[in-house]
Amino acid sequence: MAQLWGGRFTKETDQLVYNFNASISFDQKFYKQDITGSKAHVKMLAAQGILTEAERDQILEGLDGILRDVENGTLKITDKYEDIHSFVEANLIDRIGDAGKKLHTGRSRNDQVALDMKLYTRDEIGEIDKLLKKLLETLLGIMEENIETYMPGFTHLQKAQPITLAHHFGAYFEMFKRDRQRLADIYKRMNLCPLGSGALAGTTYPLDREMTAQLLGFDGPTLNSMDSVSDRDYLIELLSAMSTIMMHLSRFCEEIILWNSNEYRFVEIDDAYSTGSSIMPQKKNPDIAELVRGKTGRVYGALTSMLTTMKGIPLAYNKDMQEDKELTFDAIDTVKGCIALFNGMVSTMSFRKDIMEKSAKNGFTNATDAADYLVNHGVPFRDAHGIVGRLVLLCIDRGIALDDLTLEEYKEISPVFEEDIYEAISLKTCVEKRLTIGAPGAEAMKKVIMLEKKYLEEAENL
Repeated sequence: MAQLWGGRFTKETDQLVYNFNASISFDQKFYKQDITGSKAHVKMLAAQGILTEAERDQILEGLDGILRDVENGTLKITDKYEDIHSFVEANLIDRIGDAGKKLHTGRSRNDQVALDMKLYTRDEIGEIDKLLKKLLETLLGIMEENIETYMPGFTHLQKAQPITLAHHFGAYFEMFKRDRQRLADIYKRMNLCPLGSGALAGTTYPLDREMTAQLLGFDGPTLNSMDSVSDRDYLIELLSAMSTIMMHLSRFCEEIILWNSNEYRFVEIDDAYSTGSSIMPQKKNPDIAELVRGKTGRVYGALTSMLTTMKGIPLAYNKDMQEDKELTFDAIDTVKGCIALFNGMVSTMSFRKDIMEKSAKNGFTNATDAADYLVNHGVPFRDAHGIVGRLVLLCIDRGIALDDLTLEEYKEISPVFEEDIYEAISLKTCVEKRLTIGAPGAEAMKKVIMLEKKYLEEAENL
């Protein structure tokens, strides 16, 4: 067992204890970040005169060799080592001798792992952001093509008022846009470098923490060494943001699952994102949408676990914090996979526009507009509400839509109705006259789409 802390101990750790304590099985994900942080640390040590230039160059060359050999497969990361830091340092010493023993000068595993986790998380936030941006581009393309694709809008899962597919997808565009904003906010707040904090109280070596932070792309060093090694707020924030992303994906998936059903038939999911039944030949199941919906709880679980782990930990570092990794890694991988697959499913999905429009007509989604027609002709709204309610009952009784009633039938209930009622309650009119920004009318949607295009062009990648 390769241990870098054995001087204090007179006998080896029990194997079961060692295995329970070890983190190499999951923190090996950090190998790039660990080497990147070590290279910055070594450059700073040499700049401060703590290492010679020759020692610096020797260590940097050794670290680059380890990175190269891990990536080409000639050097395997095994459970012979307790953690990724031990793996890198032990292999460095094996390769370059005593100079490798100076790598850890002015550094603790506490600030080292805090740095590695921040570097890894920062990289992954950038990857999630890129996937969300691709999804937004897909949604915007669908919006542009469906400004006049009429469909029912729902409240309480009841047909309410007519909208367009562009307007419906635009709602999710706003959700995922806010998700990107949350990621950017987390990225900015977490972008301070903990390296140089030591175990918890800094170090007596004259470290240049500003230099290290700059080399690693941070905005500056953290300002309290105890907080630096025990801060996991940014992970809780990220897990919360990812839980919100999954909630948005799950809501969208729930609707697609409904729209794919025989009762709705609004969409046709591409064969590549569907499966059949082993016994029922007619089935085409929306498996990807269902799996995304199902995996949402997995990400929620990671957030709850992290909050629970941190709630009772006194300052500063405690081994409990090793639990910050596995579930966070899993949640990140889950979210990235779900966004990518969901984007593929939506981008290949076809829409049955005729069925959507028919559904809007048959659901009396234009009833409010019929009432507004009466109000515009001098009928008090409460009276208009009752009149249209009677019309709806008549239509339900006969199995027809408001559009199918004759003018005589309209006039029997209220003489105020005239021939122009049909124009007033047509889906096109119902949607088009909603022109306030954020509404589904074509002109309003065109303005919104223009704003969203500008946002995608100007929003910087993390």
